[in-house]
Amino acid sequence: MNKGIITALISIAFAQGLKIPLHFLKKKEWKPELFFQTGGMPSSHSAGVASLTTFIALKRGIRTIDFALSFIFGLIVMYDAQGIRRQTGELTLKVNSLDELVRKAHEKETVEFEEKKPKRLKEMLGHQPQEVVGGALLGSLLGSIAFLFSKKDRQKKRFSVK
Repeated sequence: MNKGIITALISIAFAQGLKIPLHFLKKKEWKPELFFQTGGMPSSHSAGVASLTTFIALKRGIRTIDFALSFIFGLIVMYDAQGIRRQTGELTLKVNSLDELVRKAHEKETVEFEEKKPKRLKEMLGHQPQEVVGGALLGSLLGSIAFLFSKKDRQKKRFSVK
């Protein structure tokens, strides 16, 4: 199996799992469903791309095309996570609050109106800049650890008798 892919997937899962205890420490509320939601600290997007980029840098070097591709696509993912997706989340907050405003206005009218209850839009879509940085630091650490483990695996194979 591709160790770079495994490293990135483990980093994503680890970052998602870390959101639960961090949320508990901050809000005193246990929410295991955060594992399956976007947004929050740390950014699993950033952790995934940073771990892959770090793993490639240590394994293949920073002058390789592998590193260049991973680095540039990682920057795009992190920019998108804290830029466009965050703005979408903030817009969603406003749309969801409009629902309450419309309901209040509706209560004062005498015209009969059949309201269909839409699903609330997800408000946690993007990341604050510190969440992206936190995910990138976590990913870099996990990418380095994965590299060290893969290095030990190579040394064991080299010295084992067949």
